[in-house]
Amino acid sequence: MELLMSIVIGIIFSVSIYLFMSKNLLRVAVATLLLSHGVHLLLVTMSGLQRGASPILSFDAEAYTDPLPHALVLTAIVISFAVTALLLVMSYRTYKVHKTDDLEDLRGSADE
Repeated sequence: MELLMSIVIGIIFSVSIYLFMSKNLLRVAVATLLLSHGVHLLLVTMSGLQRGASPILSFDAEAYTDPLPHALVLTAIVISFAVTALLLVMSYRTYKVHKTDDLEDLRGSADE
């Protein structure tokens, strides 16, 4: 299962890097979102995709699953949601002010 998840993570990273290279501001925002989801999957996969009881409900130490990676990923999801919302609002505001979402045009309008 870890091999399949590693392939999926590689595809997500590849798509996000491809979207980062585009000239559209909205695609860059989507690339940030995809990259953060790829990192979340990477953290969960690195911790080991194992099944077991919650540490509260079982007394056997071998049956435990470590809750720390899941708590870290949950926190990272909340943070990436806030960053994505901020990035989308900034992209919308940039579009409203400059009437374009092309990054090359925005680079040229900064010199003026």
